[in-house]
Amino acid sequence: MQEKPIDREEILKELDEIHKLDNNYADGRILGSMCTEAHPFAKEVYCKFLDTNLGDPGLFKGTKFIEDEVIKSIGNLLSLDNAFGNIVTGGTEANIMAIRAARNHARKYKGITDGEIIIPESAHFSFKKAADMLNLNIVEAKLDENYKIDVNALKDVISDKTVAIVAIAGTTELGLIDSIEEISQIAHENNIYFHVDAAFGGFSIPFLKEIGYDLPVFDFSLPGVCSITVDPHKMGLAPIPAGGIIFRKEEYLNVMAVDSPYLTVKTQSTVVGTRIGASSAATYAIMKYFGREGYCKLAENLMNNTKFLKEGLEEIGYDVVCEPELNIVAFNHPDFDANVLSEKLEKLNWKVSVAKCPVAIRIVLMNHIKKSHLKELLEDLKEIY
Repeated sequence: MQEKPIDREEILKELDEIHKLDNNYADGRILGSMCTEAHPFAKEVYCKFLDTNLGDPGLFKGTKFIEDEVIKSIGNLLSLDNAFGNIVTGGTEANIMAIRAARNHARKYKGITDGEIIIPESAHFSFKKAADMLNLNIVEAKLDENYKIDVNALKDVISDKTVAIVAIAGTTELGLIDSIEEISQIAHENNIYFHVDAAFGGFSIPFLKEIGYDLPVFDFSLPGVCSITVDPHKMGLAPIPAGGIIFRKEEYLNVMAVDSPYLTVKTQSTVVGTRIGASSAATYAIMKYFGREGYCKLAENLMNNTKFLKEGLEEIGYDVVCEPELNIVAFNHPDFDANVLSEKLEKLNWKVSVAKCPVAIRIVLMNHIKKSHLKELLEDLKEIY
């Protein structure tokens, strides 16, 4: 740190120059991210609540009320009348909380001390973090020919050490939805905690189903589902960080609660202590602002763009990996490797990512990507072809 204060305008000028190194969602060149630019109204509300701390909720009773209302609203969206949970930093923290709840529940009620979690090969890397932090072993269930968890393979790896089964509603690489209804029944029959990672799909599947899309059931209407991760900072258009973890029962929060004697509450269940209330407030505001009708329109627009890109790719000769269920398109060039294609697109300033299972270029059709950007992308891909 320098000795003397620096003028405000000089600092802002420096920051503006550094900020230019960042990619900008509005340019439409970020094609591989599951996050997007937050809605201006959500940003405005976020700033109003910057000084609130949900880690000490007795001091911020209004903001805690807001978080509770958000959890109630998201729970209702996921077919749960009486929801419990928190708005956290994102899907990773939400998934860690779910697995911690499952481990502690199995430890307390089943006496399992050396537990395992069953995850599909398509699971997000956050579950590896959770297993590492919580001293659990990972057992991967193979995928079927449609890149979804193979239910028979899942049955084969269940053991008396299984503390949780995980399935995905909107896989990170392909946006696919596992056979959650069938897995829910298996988990329920075996008395095993079942977590659904719907960080990506949770804020689109309910709205797409509402407007007529034929998508699988994934929510708390299935009796085996114990918790669901859903991220408002993805399709919900809330600012980062705004992840959500929803539990069916309060006991799942209680089994991981620790004493917090210095605060205005007696116990705390979240991973972090200090939690900004701005994320909850912004999510509360933007959900009210859009309503179900607004989110249905947003979800439909994203799927229209997804269909446009998929059909455009096929017209110019690219191989689309699978029929998109949600707003992700994965594809390959028929003659050369996805990594080579990624490098070619990077030189044209397109920011794509490469899926690993299967290896393919992966485009996530988020709200900042307009049809005009897709037309430009297809023209460049045509030239590359």
